[in-house]
Amino acid sequence: MVTLEAEPSPFVFDVGRTVLLVIDMQNDFAAKGGMFDRLGIDVSMIQAAIAPTARVLESAREQGIKVVYLKMGFRPDLSDAGLPDSPNWRVHSHANVGEAVRAPDGTESRILIRDTWNTEIVSELRPQPGDVVVYKHRYSGFYQTSLDDTLKARRIKHLIVTGCTTSVCVESTVRDGAFRDYSCIVLGDCTAEPLGHHDSSLALIEKLFGWVSSSQQFVDALGAVRPSFATLTADA
Repeated sequence: MVTLEAEPSPFVFDVGRTVLLVIDMQNDFAAKGGMFDRLGIDVSMIQAAIAPTARVLESAREQGIKVVYLKMGFRPDLSDAGLPDSPNWRVHSHANVGEAVRAPDGTESRILIRDTWNTEIVSELRPQPGDVVVYKHRYSGFYQTSLDDTLKARRIKHLIVTGCTTSVCVESTVRDGAFRDYSCIVLGDCTAEPLGHHDSSLALIEKLFGWVSSSQQFVDALGAVRPSFATLTADA
């Protein structure tokens, strides 16, 4: 068991029943040439969350914590984007979802479409062998995805949450996780958004849906656990 300093109270979690979620840290939201950048949205605050998230990933993997990536992406025919009069289609059509573009690496790509440069995780946080990657087509990572089944199969209870954007996909996933009785803790400096609601969203999560901590507190908490789960496994 690990005790992590957090608000509104210390968060105690079982490493063996914990998953680290990385939500939507993909090129369309965090990279130059991605969807947000093409829309003129400042992605610097999302890029600032990459380094602390990388440190969290390293610490989590050292302790044997499973990493699950969520990626926002639609099928090439947009059949999962919603009906023309749906809120989801209205928002994403205005963002030019599906439009053919040339990625910064010179490859042909499409905005927010699965298995293209646009929906790849940013290179600094790239998934490693053994990580789980789950596509989603709505803000919540639980809506019509395999996430819940994946977590239940591993008897997961605790979710360490990182990613973007704080008040949309992160908060939506945390709310749905709380409704399913997962204990969710958001690492505030590993989340970001360009909409101006970052702090208020964290305050709401802290009050009603989970806990809030930081990357340094997480790394420090895991650093106090010796020997690591990974070392024990290797020795066995």
